[in-house]
Amino acid sequence: MKYELLDKIDSPKDLRKLDMAQLEKLCGELRSYIIECCSVTPGHLASSLGAVELIVGIHYVFDTPDDKLVFDVGHQAYAHKILTGRREAFRTLRTEGGISGFPNRDESEYDCFGVGHSSTSISAALGFAHAARLQGLHRKVIALIGDGAMTGGLAFEGLNNTGSSHADLLTILNDNNQSIEKNIGAMHDYLLNITTSASYNRLKARVWDMLGDGQFRGFIQRWVRSLKSWFVKRTGGDLFESLGIRYFGPIDGNNIHEVVRALRKLKDMDGPRILHCMTVKGKGYEYAEKDPVTWHAPGKFNPLTGERTGTEHRYDRYQDVFGEVLATLAEKDPKVVGITPAMAQGCGMNILAARRPGQFFDVGIEEEHAVTFAAGLAAGGLKPFCNIYSAFSQRAYDQIIHDVALQRLPVVLCFDRAGLVGEDGATHQGAFDMAAYRSIPGIVISSPKDETELKRLMYSAYRYTSGPYIIRYPRGMGHGSDWRNASFEEIPTGKAERLLEGSDVAVISCGPVTMDALKAASEFGGRVGVYNFRFIKPLDTEALDDIASRYGTVITVEDGSLMGGLYGAVCEYAMSRNYKLDIHGIGIPDRFIMQARQSRQLAECGIDYQGIKKSLQKVFGE
Repeated sequence: MKYELLDKIDSPKDLRKLDMAQLEKLCGELRSYIIECCSVTPGHLASSLGAVELIVGIHYVFDTPDDKLVFDVGHQAYAHKILTGRREAFRTLRTEGGISGFPNRDESEYDCFGVGHSSTSISAALGFAHAARLQGLHRKVIALIGDGAMTGGLAFEGLNNTGSSHADLLTILNDNNQSIEKNIGAMHDYLLNITTSASYNRLKARVWDMLGDGQFRGFIQRWVRSLKSWFVKRTGGDLFESLGIRYFGPIDGNNIHEVVRALRKLKDMDGPRILHCMTVKGKGYEYAEKDPVTWHAPGKFNPLTGERTGTEHRYDRYQDVFGEVLATLAEKDPKVVGITPAMAQGCGMNILAARRPGQFFDVGIEEEHAVTFAAGLAAGGLKPFCNIYSAFSQRAYDQIIHDVALQRLPVVLCFDRAGLVGEDGATHQGAFDMAAYRSIPGIVISSPKDETELKRLMYSAYRYTSGPYIIRYPRGMGHGSDWRNASFEEIPTGKAERLLEGSDVAVISCGPVTMDALKAASEFGGRVGVYNFRFIKPLDTEALDDIASRYGTVITVEDGSLMGGLYGAVCEYAMSRNYKLDIHGIGIPDRFIMQARQSRQLAECGIDYQGIKKSLQKVFGE
């Protein structure tokens, strides 16, 4: 498809040659192009559609890349990628060898700060602002935050420090929350025009200079602040003003004329300031506007009909198993509650929300709060299941140690998306959870080999009362086990199981990759034994003692970091007992794994059936 204006934009310099009428047309072309590309190479659609005018306006008004644009929740940055020399490369979005789905410093000089997790923009932008000041650089810094990221604690920490430091930083709040009404009317427009007026601000500065630093000036300042606060409360800006950040807006963030007008007035101001922009998630695409949750990341779809064309699930996903089992446990016991930091549908907890809403808590993008909140629930006598994507759990590391483990509170921590996650790439890989949490005293770390074992580990965690219990499992489909008809059975904590008897080599595996290990081992005619170490901690040392007495060679297999995970645990124990074992490890190597299909990432790390088979062949000299 040809685009009259977009095809001529190779950088923001080309964008700045357009007039306002052309900008409006360009925004429409950008949306069409994003929809066209994402229908074939799936990505985060609705968020980027809603941020088009904001991104166009920023690049139009500011001198990027010299002026620094720092994104938050980087999946809203698609228009930014297209306008900054990656128009054709955008067709390779989130594919192996293609461009990342998030801002990436290695990809473009316009991506000044990498981001895949939320709530980081204000703190990072504040760093850029101070770096420019200390080096005498006359550059502007803009933080674009949205998609719920303002609920994250780090965002408030950044705001607090921004106001107290008087930094020259413009924060743009992309507010696409449909429950907030848009402020309209003449008074709103009048206040916006007055407070952003260059003449007004020059006059204000002169008046302050004339008043000097005495008590009268202080009195006038307090009076003006209180008066302005009274008006600002009507638009929700009182919080920002109280932090020392000048508040402007809200404006229609999907009106390019309003966006450019406001940015031009705010550009030459100094000090901390925030522009509140109301936008529509999924803007310009009817299906996404009506259902922004589904169209946040819809997969492949027909852009004309809105029909989603992704492949059907052959088996149940681990997320579905988790959701159904949790809802069942909650129906049986009113003390069971679920907590999610804004991932209810993604993790399957929407099932609990529908069936037992009083036992469900969505705390927003607040992983640290989610864990400590769960600790409080546990201390109060409830049985909380706190579900966090593995990569995001890293944010709550201190809370897991200090608030849960140290107090031996029976919080069940379910780490969804453990292991390799596919197209989201390095920022989202759940590679480090076993290594990160294995050193914490008194914690249980488990990983099921299939759907039935996930169900039984959840039941075992429900019954466990001695402290925190981690269950980690991957994104995507299970292996087709009949988990729905499987009974609730408690698995003894720290107990492994032997799946296959062998004579020469023992494969020690954890998680769903165990099924691939079993398939590979079965091709070696009884020479390979397979053990399912569903507990990484506590380790089944009795099983290890038995393995050491019967085998000379051990291969560990895990979908996590080799450094510090199952491989490290087995090596540590073998050395402590002075076992003369030849131990090989298969897992995620000491590097970040970039975006590709999940199956390709597993193959890259040698964790799939073929990779395990090749490792066994190498051991046997075949």
